[in-house]
Amino acid sequence: MGVRSCRHDGVQRDAVSRRERRGGSLPVSPPLLLLLLLLGAAAAVPARGQLSDGVVIAQADLQGLQAIRQSLVDPRGFLSGWNGTGLDACSGGWAGIKCARGKVVAIQLPFKGLAGALSDKVGQLTALRRLSFHDNIIGGQIPAAIGFLRDLRGVYLHNNRFAGAIPPALGGCALLQTLDLSGNYLSGSIPSALANATRLYRINLAYNNLSGVVPTSLTSLPFLESLELGNNNLSGVLPPSIGNLRLLHDLSLGNNLISGSIPEGIGNLSNLRSLDLSDNLLGGSIPDSLCNLASLVELNLEGNDIGGHIPECFDGLKNLTKLSLKRNVLDGEIPATVGNLSALSVFDVSENNLTGEIPASLSDLASLSSFNVSYNNLSGPVPLVLSNKFNSTSFVGNLQLCGFNGSAICTSASSPVASPSPPLPLSQRRTRKLNKRELIFAVGGILLLFLLLFCCVLLFWRKDKTEESSSTKKSAKDATATKTVGKPGSGAGSGTDGGGDGGGKLVHFDGPLSFTADDLLCATAEILGKSTYGTVYKATMEDGSYVAVKRLREKIAKSQKEFEAEVNTLGKLRHPNLLALRAYYVGPKGEKLLVFDYMPKGNLASFLHARAPDSSPVDWPTRMNIAMGVARGLHHLHTDANMVHGNLTSNNILLDECNNAKIADCGLSRLMSAAANSSVIAAAGALGYRAPELSKLKKANTKTDIYSLGVVMLELLTGKSPGDTTNGLDLPQWVASVVEEEWTNEVFDLELMKDAAAGSETGEELVKTLKLALHCVDPSPPARPEAQQVLRQLEQIKPTIAVSAASSFTGEPSHTTATATSVTDDTKSTITE
Repeated sequence: MGVRSCRHDGVQRDAVSRRERRGGSLPVSPPLLLLLLLLGAAAAVPARGQLSDGVVIAQADLQGLQAIRQSLVDPRGFLSGWNGTGLDACSGGWAGIKCARGKVVAIQLPFKGLAGALSDKVGQLTALRRLSFHDNIIGGQIPAAIGFLRDLRGVYLHNNRFAGAIPPALGGCALLQTLDLSGNYLSGSIPSALANATRLYRINLAYNNLSGVVPTSLTSLPFLESLELGNNNLSGVLPPSIGNLRLLHDLSLGNNLISGSIPEGIGNLSNLRSLDLSDNLLGGSIPDSLCNLASLVELNLEGNDIGGHIPECFDGLKNLTKLSLKRNVLDGEIPATVGNLSALSVFDVSENNLTGEIPASLSDLASLSSFNVSYNNLSGPVPLVLSNKFNSTSFVGNLQLCGFNGSAICTSASSPVASPSPPLPLSQRRTRKLNKRELIFAVGGILLLFLLLFCCVLLFWRKDKTEESSSTKKSAKDATATKTVGKPGSGAGSGTDGGGDGGGKLVHFDGPLSFTADDLLCATAEILGKSTYGTVYKATMEDGSYVAVKRLREKIAKSQKEFEAEVNTLGKLRHPNLLALRAYYVGPKGEKLLVFDYMPKGNLASFLHARAPDSSPVDWPTRMNIAMGVARGLHHLHTDANMVHGNLTSNNILLDECNNAKIADCGLSRLMSAAANSSVIAAAGALGYRAPELSKLKKANTKTDIYSLGVVMLELLTGKSPGDTTNGLDLPQWVASVVEEEWTNEVFDLELMKDAAAGSETGEELVKTLKLALHCVDPSPPARPEAQQVLRQLEQIKPTIAVSAASSFTGEPSHTTATATSVTDDTKSTITE
C-alpha cells in the first residue's frame, strides 16, 4: 500500500470534490455475475502470455493496447509492465487487463493518476466488456470508436477531465448496461441515440456542462433503474412519457434549468425511491399523482416556482423520510395528513406563502430530526412538542406565529387555547409535601425500577461475558493465524448483489463493482478491535489493498428491510472528516458486514495514549487540526445530513496518513435495536464521554454529541484519558475544578506546555480552546454551542490551521478511497480460519 502525499494538488482536489458530489449506490447486474465467473476461470493461465488453450493475445488487441498506452500519461508508473511484446498481456503482466481466449475483455485502471487522452484504437478491442478508467485525470474527447464494441457491458469514465460531446455512437453498444460519465467537462446535448442501447439500466451524466433537453427517447428504455442528470445546464420541459420507466428507482435532475410543470406521469413510477427536481425553473403545482409513489423515500422539489397547495394525499407515502419543498411559492395550509408520514425525518417547507396553523399532528412524527417552516405566513401557536424539540430558526419569519423560543407568548387572541404563564423561579414556587400513601407508592416504584434495571444489566453482562469467553478461547487457539471475515460454515462466501451460490447480497455505494463477495469474505483478515456492535477486521485483498470490515454481532440489528433502508442512507454520507461506508453485505443467514476505508494510523485514543516511548510528541498544531476536523465532520453530520452520531469517542475518531480526523460509526445506531444502543450509551458513560442527561433521556441528540466533542477536546488538551478519574472526578469535573482554583496551566499536557514556552501565541490559544471545550461540556444542554459555532471559534483561535485545512478540503482522500474501491472485480483470495 503506497503512501500518498499530505499535500493535495489542484488536480486531486478537482477529481475528489466531484466524487464527493456524486454519492449514490450502484446496483449489480445479474449478467455481470456471469462475466465475473468467466473472468475468474480465465484468470488461471500459465506464464509467458499464453492461455490454457495455447492461444496468444490477438494482434489487433495488442495493437489497441499499445495505442492506449501511448496516448496516456502515467506519472506513477502503473503501466510500466505494458511492454512491446505482449507475451504476458493476458497472464497478469499487464496491469488492469483481463482476457478470455486471447481477447481483452476488461480494462480496469481506476484511481491511478492517469492523464493524457483515451485513444480511439480502443475500438479494436472487439471483445471488450468492461472499460473502467474512473477517478483519473484523463482529458480529451470520449472516443466514438467505443460504439463499435458490441459486447460492452459497462463504461466507467466518471471523475476525469473528458470534454466535448457525448458520442452518439455509444448507442451502438447493444449490450451496454451501465454508462457513467459523471464528473467531467462534457458539453452539448444528450444524444437521443443512447436509447438504442436498450439494455441500459444505469445512466449517470451528472456534474457536467450538458445543455439542451432531456431526450424523450430515454423514456423508452425498458430496464432503466437509475437516471442521474443533475448539476448540468439542461433546459426545456420534462418528457410527459417519463412515466414509462416503470423500473426506475432513482431520478435526479436537480440543479438544471428545467421549466414547465412536473408531469402527471411521474406518478406511474411505482418503484421510485428518490426524486430530486430541486433548483430548477419548474412551475405549476405538485401533481396529486405523486401520492401514488408508495416506495418513495426522498422527495426534493426545493428551489423552484411551484405554487398551489401541498397535496393532502401525501399521507400515502409511508416510506418517505425526506420532504423538502422550500423556496417555492406554495400557498394554503400544511395538511394535517403530513402527521401520518411516520418515517419522516426531514420536513422543510420554509420560504413559501403557507398560511394557517402548524397542525398538531406533526407532533406525532417521532423520527423528525429536521423541521423548518420559517418565512411563511403561518399563525397561531406552535405545538409544544415542536417548540421544545426545535429552536427558533425553524419558525422565524412568521409574524403571527407564537409560542416558540424568542416569539411572543400566545394569548387567547392568537390561540384557541390559553397559553400557560412562564414558570416561576424555583425559589418562588410553592411546594406540597407528599402524604404517607403517596410516599409509599413513590418509594416502591423507584425500588421496582432499580430492580428491573439491575436485572437488565446483569443479563447483558452475562451474555457479553459468555461471548467474550467464547471469543477468547477461539483467539487463543490460533492467536497468530489469519482469519476470514465471513463466518465459517455460513455459506456467505459466494454471494454477491443480485444473487450467488450462497444467496448473499453485496451492495457497493460509489464507483463500479470493485470486489465480489468471494473477494471480500475470503480476504486475509486480522482483528482490529471489538465493540458492543461487533468486531472490526483489517481485510487484505489479493492485490495488497486494504479495507476495514465491521462484522455486526448477531441479533442486534434491525430487520433486514429496515436495515437496508437505513444502511442505504448511511452509504450516501460523504465528507472529508467522516469515514465513508463503501459497501455492505447481508449473508443468507442474516450475517451483516459493513465495509469502510482502512485508516493506517488507527484511532485517536491510541495516537494519544499508546505511543511508543521513542515516538515524537504530538504537537499543538496537530492536535488543533484533529479538533477542527472532528468539529467539521460533526457539523456536516448535524446540519447537512440531519443525523446524530450518539457515540463520539476517541476510539471512533480515526486518523489518515496526514493525521486528519475521520469520524467512524456515523449513524450506526440507526441500524441497531434499542437494546444495543442502550448498551452503547452505557459503554460511552464508562469511558467518560456520555453527557449527564443521557442517564435519563436514553436517546442521543446534537447536544449530547457536543458534550462528547468537548470531552475529546479536553482529552487533546490534557493528554488524559476520559476513562481515568482524578480524586473521584471525571475529566470535565477535574478540569473545571483546576480552572476554578486559577491553576489553569496545570491542566495542559506537558508536551503542549513545551510548545507554549517556545511560542508566545500558543499559550493564549490553549487557554481559549480550553474555555471553548468547557463550554461544550456545560451540564446544561441548552448552554452548549452548536457544532458550527465550535468550528468557527476553533478557526478563529488558530486561523493558520483553518486556512491549511481549507486549501486541501477535497472531499475524500484520493489514496484512501483507492484502497477501498480499486480491487478488480474478478480477484480471488484464500485464507485460513
